[in-house]
Amino acid sequence: MKTLLLIGMGSGDPQQITVQAIQALNRTSVFFVLDKGKTTDDLVRLRLEICERYIREPGYRVVQVRDPKRDSTTLSYTQGVEDWHEQRAELFARLIEDELGEGECGAFLLWGEPALYDSTLRILDRVRANGCTAFDYEVIPGISSVQALVARHRVALNDIGQPIRITTGRRLVAEDLDNVVVMLDAHCAFQAFVHEDLDIYWGAYIGTADEILIAGKLADVCEQIRQTREQARLRKGWIMDTYLLRRSAKPH
Repeated sequence: MKTLLLIGMGSGDPQQITVQAIQALNRTSVFFVLDKGKTTDDLVRLRLEICERYIREPGYRVVQVRDPKRDSTTLSYTQGVEDWHEQRAELFARLIEDELGEGECGAFLLWGEPALYDSTLRILDRVRANGCTAFDYEVIPGISSVQALVARHRVALNDIGQPIRITTGRRLVAEDLDNVVVMLDAHCAFQAFVHEDLDIYWGAYIGTADEILIAGKLADVCEQIRQTREQARLRKGWIMDTYLLRRSAKPH
């Protein structure tokens, strides 16, 4: 039986790799690396660095392939993602069929946590449904950007007795603002709530040498975050950022 490992690699710091992940790295014969283009070369380099740092014996292979590009011009966001996932499923099926031998173990090194805002599990469900060669897979948990964000800002993720919501910028609404983590926010949705009494804990490239952290009253730092984010995106060609919004604590 062929086996795939989905290894959570943390949010950018190679020291966030867990002991379980190191053991999984050393089981792997073939690493599949999705190349998103020249602007994200450093994401590929980080994966290779992790392999070189933690794998004890040589002999593993790295298969690097171009990641299908999601069509952002479609009128329906959901349909655009569905089409992209289908293209990825076809690619994954070819990799499993052509690059992974019977009895071998392959792996994807996945940013952060494989079960939190990552599509690989859903795509593998498609691969199996489409009748790909039989394979099994395991998920190795990682440190998510959410965990790394609050650790770097030295704040607790939850308030006592209160829920925490995790959403995207496109789904951020006023009802969420008590305590919410926002991921995938290309348009700085927090700007719409600058008149609310909110604290924000924002971070980009968390755990990497390019890490940026800003925290404070949303009204005070909103424009600073917006400008910093845009400058960083232009400088690197991409950005991954996460933030925690919560209503400011009232004095007792």
